[in-house]
Amino acid sequence: METFSTWESLLLGAVVLLVIFWMGPGIKASLEQSRNAKPDWPGVLVPIGLVVLFVIFLIAMV
Repeated sequence: METFSTWESLLLGAVVLLVIFWMGPGIKASLEQSRNAKPDWPGVLVPIGLVVLFVIFLIAMV
């Protein structure tokens, strides 16, 4: 695979910086919103528990 030339690397770096600065306020706001949200552990643990039970069931059927 061919490496980037100097101007391509500079252009790629400028695009990455532009995207970071463009999306920065939205990322900051979403992080603040996630800090203020109440934890929802049952919403995570119930599906994981169901998957574990299903796998145990499949193993027991063999």
